[in-house]
Amino acid sequence: MPPFVTDMTREIFRLWREFWWLPEWAVVAILVVGFVFAGWAANQIIFALLKLAVRKRDVFWRGVVGRARLKVRIAVMIVALALAVTVSPLDPAPSEFIRQALVFLLILTLGWMLIGASDMWAIVYLRRFNMEAEDNLVARKHITQTRILQRVAALLIAVITLGLALLTIAEVRQWGMSLLASAGVVGIIAGFALQPLLTNMIAGVQIATDQPIRLDDAVIVEGEWGVIEEITSTYVVVKLWDWRRMILPLTYFIQKPFQNWTRETARLIGTAFLYVDYAAPMERLRAELERICRDSPLWDGDVVSLQVTDITDRVVQVRCLASARNAPAAFDLRCEIREKMLAFMRDECPEALPRDRQLNASLEPARSSDRS
Repeated sequence: MPPFVTDMTREIFRLWREFWWLPEWAVVAILVVGFVFAGWAANQIIFALLKLAVRKRDVFWRGVVGRARLKVRIAVMIVALALAVTVSPLDPAPSEFIRQALVFLLILTLGWMLIGASDMWAIVYLRRFNMEAEDNLVARKHITQTRILQRVAALLIAVITLGLALLTIAEVRQWGMSLLASAGVVGIIAGFALQPLLTNMIAGVQIATDQPIRLDDAVIVEGEWGVIEEITSTYVVVKLWDWRRMILPLTYFIQKPFQNWTRETARLIGTAFLYVDYAAPMERLRAELERICRDSPLWDGDVVSLQVTDITDRVVQVRCLASARNAPAAFDLRCEIREKMLAFMRDECPEALPRDRQLNASLEPARSSDRS
C-alpha cells in the first residue's frame, strides 16, 4: 500500500475513534460520499479546463473531449470508491472483495478507453481522405486499411483487457488453470471453436496490408457484379447491381479467385459485342461508334475502338471498346453503345443487319446445263 494511503488510513481511524458514537456504516458512507464527491469535482474541473482549451479548435476536438468525458468520469469514480474503501474501517474480507471488484471494473474501463482512443485516431486519420472524389482510389485504399485494422485492434484490446481483468480474481484464475491442466481436451475444443474467428482475423490483416479488395471496388464474385460496400472483421458485404447484398467471409477473398475491376484505377474499358452481316460496312460502323462516344458524357475521351473478333457460319462478331471514368459509367456506356448502334444499323445501315442466305439446290443442274 502506498505510504500516503497508509497515513490517510491512520488519520481516518484516529478521527473515527474521536467520533466513536457514529456507527461503522455511517463512517463508511461518509467516506464514500466524500471521495466520490471529490472525484466528481476533480473530473468537472479537468474537463472544464479542457473545454476551455479546445473551444477555439474545430468541431472534431470538441467532440473528442465530449466523448472521453463519460469514460474518464467512470474511471475517476472507481478510483475514488477504491480509495474510500481502502481507508474506511471495513472488515478486511468485504474490503478486499470490493477492492477486487473495483480493480476488475477499472481494467475494463481502461480497455474501453483504449478502444475509444483507437477509434479517435482512426477518425483523425480518415479526415484526410474524401470518398466523394471522382478518382477515390487513394481514399479507398487508406479507408479500407484503417477500418479493418481498427476493428482488429478493438477485438485484440477487448480480449487482452478481459484476460487481464480475470487475472485479478484468484478464484477464476485458479479455476481456469486447473481446468486447462486437468482437461487438455478443453483447449483443443476451444481451438477448433475459435478457428473461424482467428482465420478471419488473419485474413482481415492480410486484406488490410495486401489489399486485394478495397471499399467501393467493383468486383465480380460468384458470377455476380457488385461493389464492396462494407468490410468488417469477419465478413464482406458486396452490394450487387440490383441492390441485393451478398455476404462473404473474409477468407473468400484470400482463398478463391474473383475479379476486381478497380484494383489499380477506377477507370475501365467497357465492351459491347455486335453481330452483323458479312456485307456490313465496317468503316461506317467504326465512324458511328466514334460519334456516339464523342457525344456521350460517359466517355472519358481515351479509348474507342471497333474490331472484328470472330466469324461464324452466319454472322461476323464485332467488338466495340470504349473507356469510362469508373465502373458504373462504363456499364452505362456499354448499354448506350448497344442501343445506339442497333438504331443506326436499323435506320441508316440495314445492310449490316444479319440475314440468312439459302442456296436452292434445284437450280444447280440448270446452271450447269446453261454453262455447257
